[in-house]
Amino acid sequence: MIDFAPVRRKETALEDIAEGLTRDDLASLAGEMCDVFLELIAGADDSDVTFVPEDPAANDTFAATAEEVNMPWTLGHVIVHWTASSEESAALALTLARGVDVTGRSRYEVPWEQVTEAAFLRERIEESRRMQLAMLEAWPDKPDLDKTYSPREGARPANAVVRFLGGLNHADAHRDQVRDVLAQAKAARSAPSA
Repeated sequence: MIDFAPVRRKETALEDIAEGLTRDDLASLAGEMCDVFLELIAGADDSDVTFVPEDPAANDTFAATAEEVNMPWTLGHVIVHWTASSEESAALALTLARGVDVTGRSRYEVPWEQVTEAAFLRERIEESRRMQLAMLEAWPDKPDLDKTYSPREGARPANAVVRFLGGLNHADAHRDQVRDVLAQAKAARSAPSA
């Protein structure tokens, strides 16, 4: 597993980590990330999926509504978010690897409000693994690694490898959040009722 913490602390660039990685390396890393999250939620039950944790630092600048900006995320919300982000990164990486310009986003996120079962989360992670690996498999034998794009103004240009890794970095950033939500849910379950 790659340690993405230095990237998030801005001590190293994602491009430096991407140096020399192959499509097979990316497939292994994507599989490992899915395994990590499956292990994290292995003991989760349905009540954990919709449990609303305490999160005073909650700040979703991309929230769909103003009411959701500071709303804590449920376990279901976190899982559907990171899987959608990883799939989007894989899709954009495929576009770049084929030498095609990226002209917009490529994202679909399961509505988190509809996610109520732990079994669904496990299925969602496995589906995301399949999708990410399929997109990597669709890369040409000689991917275009010179084609880049910047996802937003001021962002560094990313090639296919860096874009794919960006999705894994994003997923990794949600690991502690999953641990925290589950710890709070478990504590709430074991607390004596008033």
